[in-house]
Amino acid sequence: MKLFEFLLVALTLVSGLILLADKLFLAKRRAKRASLLDSEPWAIDYSRAFFPVLAIVLVVRSFIAEPYKIPSSSMMPNLLIGDFILVNKFAYGLRLPLTNTKIVPLGEPKRGDVVVFHFPGHSENDPNKGENFIKRVIGVPGDSVTFEGNGVVLNGEPVKYLDKGIYAGHQVGSSLQGAGANLLVEELPGRTHTVLETPFARGEGQWTVPAGQYLVMGDNRDNSDDGRFWGLLPEQNLRGKAFVIWLNCSNWFCKDSFEPSRIGSGIK
Repeated sequence: MKLFEFLLVALTLVSGLILLADKLFLAKRRAKRASLLDSEPWAIDYSRAFFPVLAIVLVVRSFIAEPYKIPSSSMMPNLLIGDFILVNKFAYGLRLPLTNTKIVPLGEPKRGDVVVFHFPGHSENDPNKGENFIKRVIGVPGDSVTFEGNGVVLNGEPVKYLDKGIYAGHQVGSSLQGAGANLLVEELPGRTHTVLETPFARGEGQWTVPAGQYLVMGDNRDNSDDGRFWGLLPEQNLRGKAFVIWLNCSNWFCKDSFEPSRIGSGIK
């Protein structure tokens, strides 16, 4: 994804500069020696054809919406392996491509938001540092969060859970993901969503969230590499807010899974 973003920016910039140079200098030079046999150089011809398309794609992906694919089970049962999602790129402010620098502040994450972000890494040498991760915001600046016994305590108040029974699992190829876990409704203030838990609690601890940082967790609580293990998420790592599933398809030609019913589903 980072390579695609770099190539998109580079090609848009190069083609745009070629067209600008042609308009300011090269077109006038050609006009002076024009003849019936003259034609535009191939670089100008291709730039004129592709620059508008590249520019539109760059603007849409950078400032409006960007697609991502869910690669793991860490956000089950709400996001499944093979889900293709769209991420709102302006929900938390407009950011420059490549650097992710915020240039226009528009909003901040709220508890319960599902966010995509650049993984800060377990350490400076983590090979996955900078990759796109997706988790749910549990703690916002000023919150005190405790996670113990598979339950969240938020600012001294235990979060309420509604037991929905045993999760049947989700079939991906020959594997049944998440089967046998407890399916619960987690009632964060102002937001409810489902989570999966097993008897084998992981990641217990306590965090005080400072300004400019967030505590994020996966909905598949005992099968998620999240802020309980690598720390708080810096605001500058945010990429956007996930808001809709536009396709579910696993492996080539969707041979492992394809669920039309998930198309168009909102992300809660």
